[in-house]
Amino acid sequence: MAETELSVLSRQCLNRRIADKTLLETEVSAWQADRNKNNAKADWHFSTGDARIKLKHLYPAIYTKLRNE
Repeated sequence: MAETELSVLSRQCLNRRIADKTLLETEVSAWQADRNKNNAKADWHFSTGDARIKLKHLYPAIYTKLRNE
């Protein structure tokens, strides 16, 4: 979830040069306030169980443990 939010921040707010730290903080705060105001949510396309099956090659220990239960 954090990686997704950082990606959105990067694309929507930080896709240009920002002159100094103060301006950066102001821009990020404004972006954050807008995201919060609009109740931005993640749109997951599959369930946790489906994700475990689809991504089992990335998490073999978890998949093996779940299969044995």
